[in-house]
Amino acid sequence: MQNISISKRSRRLRTALAVALAAALPLAAGLGAGSAQAKGTLVYCSEGSPEGFQPQFFSTGTTFDAVSVPMFNRLVEFDIGTTNLVPALAESWTVSPDGKIITFKLRRGVKFHSNANFKPTRDFNADDVLFSWSRMADDANPFHKITAGQTFAYFEDMGMKNIVDKVEKLDDATVRFTLKRPEAPFLADMAMDFASMLSKEYFDAMLKKGTPNAADVYPIGTGPFEFVSYQKDATIRYKAFDGHFRGRPKVDALVYSITRDATARYAKLKTGECQVMAFPKPADLAEMKADPALNVLQKEGLNIGYIAFNTEKKPFDNKLVRQALNMAIDKDSILKSVYQGQGQVAKNPIPPILWSYNNAIKDYAFDIAKAKELLAKAGYPNGFEVDLWYLPVTRPYNPDGKRMAELIQADWEKIGVKAKLVTYEWAEYRKRSKTGEQSVMMFGWSGDNGDPDNFFVPLLGCEAVKGGGNVARWCNKDFEALIIKAAQTPKQADRAKLYEQAQVIFKEEAPWITVAHSIRFDPVRKEVKGYKMDATAHHYFNSVEIVK
Repeated sequence: MQNISISKRSRRLRTALAVALAAALPLAAGLGAGSAQAKGTLVYCSEGSPEGFQPQFFSTGTTFDAVSVPMFNRLVEFDIGTTNLVPALAESWTVSPDGKIITFKLRRGVKFHSNANFKPTRDFNADDVLFSWSRMADDANPFHKITAGQTFAYFEDMGMKNIVDKVEKLDDATVRFTLKRPEAPFLADMAMDFASMLSKEYFDAMLKKGTPNAADVYPIGTGPFEFVSYQKDATIRYKAFDGHFRGRPKVDALVYSITRDATARYAKLKTGECQVMAFPKPADLAEMKADPALNVLQKEGLNIGYIAFNTEKKPFDNKLVRQALNMAIDKDSILKSVYQGQGQVAKNPIPPILWSYNNAIKDYAFDIAKAKELLAKAGYPNGFEVDLWYLPVTRPYNPDGKRMAELIQADWEKIGVKAKLVTYEWAEYRKRSKTGEQSVMMFGWSGDNGDPDNFFVPLLGCEAVKGGGNVARWCNKDFEALIIKAAQTPKQADRAKLYEQAQVIFKEEAPWITVAHSIRFDPVRKEVKGYKMDATAHHYFNSVEIVK
């Protein structure tokens, strides 16, 4: 495993800040990861460590679950369990007849968190909205490049610079977004994690102190929980925020017990060491459902698990090679062995529960002879060697990356393609893939807003090659024209026809092997009340209480 390197200066800065924060934010008694029964403390067994604590920098569910969900808010948000928009930091909004001007009326009296280095002197206002957006959009913003090598992944993947023309403050409680073009999914996009609102006052204060990176390392938001401490790869601790505009959470403290292995997570759940766990092994579900101490919640997944070919590298710049490797995978065996039947084989980049799904598409059949024929036609009659990157963490769209990789390795061996299995720690896996180091990699996606645009643009759009979300690094002009036109089309039925055409191009060009859409499960101890499964695979605990 390799770790992300940081400069000596950055190490010293982070160490000094960590000591200061640890001294200033002592934990209340009973917040240990093993004390789920302590009064008012909820322990969640999560599947991996966040890549960092700045929601603008990242695009993965593991990070969002630990950062933007508990500690930040957005102008608009989704009602938990649905993709229906509800007011949040904006109490209302209006859209111009041409769809290009969106005016948000901000909620007054919204409080920010505080920590050892910062005490807010004012409430959330329009200056924070302008700063949060400018930081991502404006190269001249002093915080745009404050962290070396860091990109605004989701903002860039979504091509937001090509969508938003300007953001203006009309008064302290009113902000106007002017778009360069009509954008049907824009309001839903604003409910997504990358659009979390930051405190301009906090960033300015840290810059004045000479420690600007501190604002990205130690988060300050408006969310239901405040950051307390982080022990890498072990524990994240939060405390209830008394001043949250929706009311104080029902638990006093929240602990994320980071537990990569699903078997270990289940063991902790059974003993009560944690009360909610992420992503159970499909093989454990029958036992979980029979346990009188547990509730197992279930929801059809708004997701896709896939294998991406780096189309900028040989031999994967050749469509015939990509098609051959599609034909050389036995997806039914993967569904049975990895998903234990808890899902369905995927043929499109969007799940069947999403509008605009093109059911007329025919998947590549499992055909070793045809795969060999295509490889020979492409100039590789004896196959080739390749590194196959597999997921190091359990994901909602893939319960066992290593097992899937082993099955694919065995299948490809039959056509002469020798795959060496490679993985990295999760943050490193994402960092390397953003720069295109991979040749073939396992990845996937859980939809963030219930719109097909949220799959096509950040995963397969040309802008997302630069942002790093398009790990296939595939840019097809015909496909791109269709998805951009669809986003600018107001009627859903007309948009659907364009997305259906885009799926035809995707399947023919085969930048991915679409593997499966999974069913999601959340095992929860019965003393936990008020927990709801989220439509987007996040885990929300602000309305949860513990009743013995």
